[in-house]
Amino acid sequence: MNVNIPSRQNIFREMRDYLMIALGMIMYGIGWTVFLLPNDITTGGVPGIASLVYFATGLPVQYVYFGINFLLLLLAIRILGWKFSIKTIFAVFTLTFFLPVIQQLTDGVRLLQDQPFMACVIGASFCGGGIGIAFSSNGSTGGTDIIAAIINKYRDITLGRVMLICDLIIISSSYFVLKDWEKVVYGYVTLYICSFVLDQVVNSARQSVQFFIISEKYEEIAKHINVYPHRGATVINASGFYTGKEIKMLFVLAKKRESTIIFRLIKDIDPNAFVSQSQVIGVYGEGFDKIKVK
Repeated sequence: MNVNIPSRQNIFREMRDYLMIALGMIMYGIGWTVFLLPNDITTGGVPGIASLVYFATGLPVQYVYFGINFLLLLLAIRILGWKFSIKTIFAVFTLTFFLPVIQQLTDGVRLLQDQPFMACVIGASFCGGGIGIAFSSNGSTGGTDIIAAIINKYRDITLGRVMLICDLIIISSSYFVLKDWEKVVYGYVTLYICSFVLDQVVNSARQSVQFFIISEKYEEIAKHINVYPHRGATVINASGFYTGKEIKMLFVLAKKRESTIIFRLIKDIDPNAFVSQSQVIGVYGEGFDKIKVK
C-alpha cells in the first residue's frame, strides 16, 4: 500500500497558509473591534449580526459570531470539503479567540471617535484585507464568506460582489437597532470598501504572467523552473528572421508573485537570455484557476 508522505515544501506551504490566515483574522479583529464597533458602525455578514445583537443587548460579539458560524461550517464541510472547512474552522476559532484579547488590550481607547467616516474607511480596509488574506490562503472568516465561496465555486462571480449582495440586508436592518440613518450610510460605505479591498487582495494573489524565454541554456532553465517554482515549460521551435538561425524558445505560465523567482533563476543561469514577460487576463487548468461557466 502506497502512503503519501507530505514533502517539506507542502508542509511549509500549509504552515504558511495557517500563519497568513491567523494574520488575516487579527487584521479583521482590529478593524472590527477597534474602529467599527466603538463608533456604532455595522459591518456585513455574521459580524454584522453579532454587532446588532451587541448594540441591542450588550452581548459580547464573539458568542454570536461563533454560534452562527458553527451552523454554517456544517454546510461548508458538506459542499466545500474538509480542506477548505478545516482552515475555515481554524480561522473562526482564531478570530473568536482574538476578539476578546483585542478588546481587552484596547479597552478605553477611542480612536477617531469624532471622525466616523475615517473610522469606517480604516476599519473596512483592515476587515477587507484580513478576509482577502484568508481567502488567498484557502481559508475564510466564516459567515457570508462561506456562502460567497460556495457560489464562487460554481459561478464566475467575484467574492466581493457576492458578499455585497448578501450583506446589504444586514446593513439596512441596522436602522431598527441604531435608529440613525447616518450610521446606516456609514455601514454601506464600510461594506463597499471592504468588498473592494477584498477583491484587490484576492485578485492580486491570483494574477498570472507569461514568459517567452530565448536562451542557449533553455534546457537548464526549464529544469530549474520545473523544480522551483514548480511550473511547467513548453519548448517552441523558432527561427530568427534576420539570421535564419534555428532557436529554442521557452513558454512559461506562472503566478505574478513567482515572476521575481523566475527572473533571478534566468539571470543566474544565462544573464544574456532574451526574456519577454506579459500579464495575462486569466489562466485556467492544473496549478491555476478552475474553469467556471455561467
